[in-house]
Amino acid sequence: MSEQPSFLASLLAGGMAGTAVDVALYPLDTIKTRLQSPEGFVKSGGLRGVYNGLSAAAVGSAPGAALFFSSYEAAKHALDPDSPLAHMAAASVAETMACLVRVPTENVKQKMQAGLHGTAIETMNAILKNSGMTGFYTGYLTTVVREIPFSFIQFPIYEGLKAAWAKRRGGPLEPYEAAGCGSVSGAFAAAVTTPMDVVKTRLMLGTDKHGETYRGLGDTFRRVYTEEGAAALMSGVTPRVTWIGIGGFVFFGVYEGAKTWLMGLGV
Repeated sequence: MSEQPSFLASLLAGGMAGTAVDVALYPLDTIKTRLQSPEGFVKSGGLRGVYNGLSAAAVGSAPGAALFFSSYEAAKHALDPDSPLAHMAAASVAETMACLVRVPTENVKQKMQAGLHGTAIETMNAILKNSGMTGFYTGYLTTVVREIPFSFIQFPIYEGLKAAWAKRRGGPLEPYEAAGCGSVSGAFAAAVTTPMDVVKTRLMLGTDKHGETYRGLGDTFRRVYTEEGAAALMSGVTPRVTWIGIGGFVFFGVYEGAKTWLMGLGV
């Protein structure tokens, strides 16, 4: 059984991991968003301004990741730290909590990435004007519906790979070894959940290329599939898998390293 980190250690380590991965890999996320945009990659900005929206992402990344990991570790150890089913349940609880912070900043970030507005302030003002406060939570359900299957796939694989590797080497993994487990599990989960990511992106961007508003998860999925074909639901899969695969290495490596360091300090 793994040692349970304190709530504060999980919170701080998660915040460090979220910030590190967003800053390091933000351009790939921008490219993925533009590939999924109904306007197309070039009209959405191409390779220009790939750090557009970073300020909004940075505001949400640290608290979102901190809330996720503190919730995940607490739920996992409260259930059964060695059970894949417990890992799934804990990840689901954690994703639902983290999305309360992540979705508002994701809305701002993706509109900026797609070139709809210039600055974070302009984007937030436009959201408030058009949709009110609820506009910041556009796509919340879709995000949760995407993230829970993602975590259902990723975390049992991640924890399973860590356990198997630790058993083979006869002791706890180094942070870089845990990072490798995070990379493999994240890349696989990213590929499987790409269609829901496309739907979430379209909902957050608001309208299709004809200016018609998307109306919920089912409507968006149906329209993308019928109007653009099944291939459109896999738009951006390569940068998404690359981004999350590399991101998983950075994210879990920083998290495990920071968690070990903080626990060693008695946090």
